[in-house]
Amino acid sequence: MIVAVGSTRGPKVEAVRRVLAQLGERASELARAEIVAVDVTAGGTPPMPLSLDELLDGARSRAHLAVEALQTQGRTADMAIGMEGGIDLRRSDPLGRRGFLMSWAYVTDGRRGAHGCGGAIEVPRPLLDRVVTDGVELAEVIDAFAREHDVRSRQGAWGVLTGGLFDRTRSFEIALINALAPFYNEAAYE
Repeated sequence: MIVAVGSTRGPKVEAVRRVLAQLGERASELARAEIVAVDVTAGGTPPMPLSLDELLDGARSRAHLAVEALQTQGRTADMAIGMEGGIDLRRSDPLGRRGFLMSWAYVTDGRRGAHGCGGAIEVPRPLLDRVVTDGVELAEVIDAFAREHDVRSRQGAWGVLTGGLFDRTRSFEIALINALAPFYNEAAYE
């Protein structure tokens, strides 16, 4: 079995490895799958998604683009996974503009597909303003805030905002466990 992953970023690929290994007996074929990570850009999705719709569309687009990328290599994916992180911007909140960092996954076997979310954490207002008002990508904002380079390839904004209690890989693990539920627990979804 070949599982195409629409990203080559370390935290996303590691999340797939961990979750498929966790499935074990529940989905032994998936647990033994060959993971093929491909570099794709989510078509039609902005570099910094700022709504739930953009996050869902981005995850789904990455999965479909991963399938296409493998086809150009003469390979066929049995399953495809797309993951997207970004902010769900709440403009009409009584407390003013608020944004929640979210990680989403989408899984498809070509016949059906499912989304899963890895939770949400509020983005501090000064960081949110840099993203929304100034148009700076969250990755750049977090790097400056944390005084580190390429945070998204390690702990991500999740790690910075939680003081290391939770990280980007874990957020995508949870999203992926949730998105895969119809595939490893089919009886609940019949």
